[in-house]
Amino acid sequence: MARTLVELFYDVVSPYSWLGFEVLCRYQHIWNIDLRFRPAFLGGIMQATGNKPPAMLPKRAEYLLKDIKRMAKYYQVPVKLSENVFQRILGTSTLGAMRFITAAEMTQPQYLEPLSREFWIRFWSQHEDISQPENILAVARQAGLSSELTQKLLEMISSPAVKNRLKETTEEAIKYGAFGMPAVVAHFKGEPHLFFGSDRLELLGSFIAFHPFSFPYPQPLRKGVLKRTGFTLMWNVPDLQNPSSATEENNSVELRL
Repeated sequence: MARTLVELFYDVVSPYSWLGFEVLCRYQHIWNIDLRFRPAFLGGIMQATGNKPPAMLPKRAEYLLKDIKRMAKYYQVPVKLSENVFQRILGTSTLGAMRFITAAEMTQPQYLEPLSREFWIRFWSQHEDISQPENILAVARQAGLSSELTQKLLEMISSPAVKNRLKETTEEAIKYGAFGMPAVVAHFKGEPHLFFGSDRLELLGSFIAFHPFSFPYPQPLRKGVLKRTGFTLMWNVPDLQNPSSATEENNSVELRL
């Protein structure tokens, strides 16, 4: 059976994008999807659609603080909120970071997943800056990029090719109907279908695979591991060839910082 193309439009300034990113990484083989990471610029989407940061509404900002914590715990993704979280978001430009990720997408796409994850970890778990070249260098090093490759990608940030690619991807997301992030587009039966937000992924799974799923981790389970220095995420993925092999022992989920 042909795989369904699913595109994830994201910006690393968005914590909900990180949640959606991790869940889609866990489920891509189970749902038999061709998962494409599409780095875009959230600021451009907000400006083009007239959308406003939700935190500008005091009551909504109050709710978001609770919601992000609940969602991070549920999906078991280490999003940590600083006391000045909204000031950090509004005061941080991710344009350089997203251009760097775009340069990697254009030349070294195999680094997209670890590189994007490291930007989220640095900004949302460690509360470090990601806007300056030295910060981008640290992220790239942690993601496993060589110093030579990192320097090449840094030089590409200011190139018209990278700037245009990021702009075009952002415009493509808007064309699909995006007004914020994450924007997930499933290409099903020749038609694109937009799913907005990390809390619509159950609907996405049901839409493309026609049966319910156990969130935030697949069932039945076998252990899968994603490791990073000083940081370990362990999630489980199903053994589709032997579903009965799921045991209480391999149903564990571990998160260490």
